[in-house]
Amino acid sequence: MKTTDELLRIKNLHTGFRIKDTYFDAVDNVSLSLRKNEILAIVGESGCGKSTLATSIIGLLDRNKTRIQGEILYKNKNLAEMTEEELNDVRGLDISMIFQDPLSALNPLMRIGDQIEESLIYHTKLTKEQRKERVLELLNQVGINNPERVARQFPHQLSGGMRQRVIIAIAISCKPQIIIADEPTTALDVTIQAQILDLLIDLQNETGAGIILITHDLGVVAEIADRVAVMYAGEIIEVAPVEELFSNPKHPYTRSLFNSIPQMSQENTRLNVIEGIVPSLTNLPREGCRFSSRISWIPEEAHEDNPTLHEISPGHFVRCTCWKHFHFKSDIGGSHHVYAD
Repeated sequence: MKTTDELLRIKNLHTGFRIKDTYFDAVDNVSLSLRKNEILAIVGESGCGKSTLATSIIGLLDRNKTRIQGEILYKNKNLAEMTEEELNDVRGLDISMIFQDPLSALNPLMRIGDQIEESLIYHTKLTKEQRKERVLELLNQVGINNPERVARQFPHQLSGGMRQRVIIAIAISCKPQIIIADEPTTALDVTIQAQILDLLIDLQNETGAGIILITHDLGVVAEIADRVAVMYAGEIIEVAPVEELFSNPKHPYTRSLFNSIPQMSQENTRLNVIEGIVPSLTNLPREGCRFSSRISWIPEEAHEDNPTLHEISPGHFVRCTCWKHFHFKSDIGGSHHVYAD
């Protein structure tokens, strides 16, 4: 880790969506921190709450349909309690977001240059000429050739990779301290994906920003993350430095994720899958181990009644005690296999 300066601290965060007259937590009692110059990856299956966590931090959820409880502390202020006006002063200037789908994030009726300039108008005192200059500088910085031409174009005239670069240019225009990247490379081919990841690292090295990377791509995580938080059914179930997590995963869900990655070296072409599905928000068990139904061959007594995060080595936290008794169903010898230190 390059530094231990804390930028953001999330404490006991609950984000609930209203369904009829009841709120169901999609983010359930999450606590995390982000340090300066750190890339914190948040991984998990679709539906586990990753994007809801991201939009909770930056305040983009409809407050008429959601309920946020807990603390999201930035510069000793709780973002969760800020008004929309107060959040507008933070968004773009201190905290920005790179969205998963740039086509829906960009305004189809505005020229690219005008969209990048919006943040500069709101957050800076630059003159019109200085703003135009900064727009071209940003387009250059994100690797777009002929920025003058691109600044005059509309989103539909650009490729997916170029639109994603524009989104990044908007996100970094005011040099924010925190960048939230929600699946920033999902829809891109591998060549463009690598360029976007290199760009994020270069930007971080230049500004010292902390980056929260929301992804399900463990290859991307291995390449650029410093620390990883694994999320399942609204909860953080394991947190560790990236090298530690990849060499020594502990929680049954984390191990199952790694086990489901296809291996080129294996002669057996059958893919390993995780049994069952992520429970829906309304059917989510709120007591006991939420992963227990998907590892039904592990005895009930292996799980905690009220699973908490335990620090099993410096900086490595695991939820529930079931990791001590976990084995894959396909293991020879079945329940005789115990994976514990």
